Amino acid sequence: MRYMFIVKSSQPAEPPPALIDAMHKMARREIEAGRMLDDGGLTPLAMGCQVSIGKGELKVIDGPFIEAKEMIGGYAIFDLPGPAEALASAREFMRLHTDFMPGWEGICEVRAIAGSMTKGA
Repeated sequence: MRYMFIVKSSQPAEPPPALIDAMHKMARREIEAGRMLDDGGLTPLAMGCQVSIGKGELKVIDGPFIEAKEMIGGYAIFDLPGPAEALASAREFMRLHTDFMPGWEGICEVRAIAGSMTKGA
């Protein structure tokens, strides 16, 4: 099954080099094992935009978004046997944050990608 990990936080912080190195090491290991298919960090909210629909009309808002309480900082897509392995991988990833960025608070949302069970992944 394919899973998307979405990392969110209300704390806009630049990860320290040691955390970045640890995340890259984990990513290399997972890519070499064929488990990580893609990953990436996202640019700051000020560099983005939102396109919404309200009352039947499209609306475009350029960043930064004042009402944003949580920001998505990055994502990863994994091909894993099942939910237990996805949870274990997310726990390992978030442990890197507690080890290398004490005080940081955030969430790693783990979501199965719809249809991935029927594609033989």
